[in-house]
Amino acid sequence: MKPALLEVMRMNRICRMVLATCLGSFILVIFYFQIMRRNPFGVDICCRKGSRSPLQELYNPIQLELSNTAVLHQMRRDQVTDTCRANSATSRKRRVLTPNDLKHLVVDEDHELIYCYVPKVACTNWKRLMMVLSGRGKYSDPMEIPANEAHVSANLKTLNQYSIPEINHRLKSYMKFLFVREPFERLVSAYRNKFTQKYNISFHKRYGTKIIKRQRKNATQEALRKGDDVKFEEFVAYLIDPHTQREEPFNEHWQTVYSLCHPCHIHYDLVGKYETLEEDSNYVLQLAGVGSYLKFPTYAKSTRTTDEMTTEFFQNISLEHQTQLYEVYKLDFLMFNYSVPSYLKLE
Repeated sequence: MKPALLEVMRMNRICRMVLATCLGSFILVIFYFQIMRRNPFGVDICCRKGSRSPLQELYNPIQLELSNTAVLHQMRRDQVTDTCRANSATSRKRRVLTPNDLKHLVVDEDHELIYCYVPKVACTNWKRLMMVLSGRGKYSDPMEIPANEAHVSANLKTLNQYSIPEINHRLKSYMKFLFVREPFERLVSAYRNKFTQKYNISFHKRYGTKIIKRQRKNATQEALRKGDDVKFEEFVAYLIDPHTQREEPFNEHWQTVYSLCHPCHIHYDLVGKYETLEEDSNYVLQLAGVGSYLKFPTYAKSTRTTDEMTTEFFQNISLEHQTQLYEVYKLDFLMFNYSVPSYLKLE
């Protein structure tokens, strides 16, 4: 009788253990699917994995031999440093930056990144990525974020929102990067977007009317009122007009990169280029520790401004105006190693 009772008790314990195991597994499965509904990547995007920061990954890689990519970015850093040194009188007119100068520097606390966005250099997609990285699970797929939402300032934190000690700490400890583009191609892209698209009424009213008033002889009342038919030659004349530069800073869409991101005052660890956008972007994500599950969005954009298109726009620009315009953007050409375009006939 006793052995039979012990056997029954043993079977009861086994049944309870099996039941507990099954219940625990069921709860874990439910928990897993709840997470997957919020984050289809199945990876915790909110926080950097491991103890190594992006700066450590960049400057103290685990492998002793530097990759070709690391060497390329070192050359780009050296180019910026050398240009700043050679043109110190121009590039460092201002010795101290104010918080207002830092409004283009987007901060991701979780991955210790600072991104200086430059309009017309894939900044919409990079802002989307920064929203995913800093959103702590709120976003997972960058391309599901509407373009207009990516440009809402409240959706991203910028460096000018911190105290001075906090700013200095982040500039020292976080990996800082920006993306650049051939200066005149970026300029033509800005012109096409802001002055040839009928929906950009705000730009037509604020800048178009002013440009036509100053640069067009015998302008019609309609053109002066609407400002929606600015010619590229008039836009260039407006940019090189000393009165324009005295009146107010350039709009961010055609402001120089060195004025937006201050690379002679802020040491950027990575300089990405529009011409190698996908490779450079994914290198940044790799250093941030998220490259295995987050990639830079790629899509074919048939309307993008090309070098051939830029050449056509400059055909009607006079030699004098070409030379003056190059002087405005000269530091961007030199700093980021862009050669003088073949279509230019500089004096």
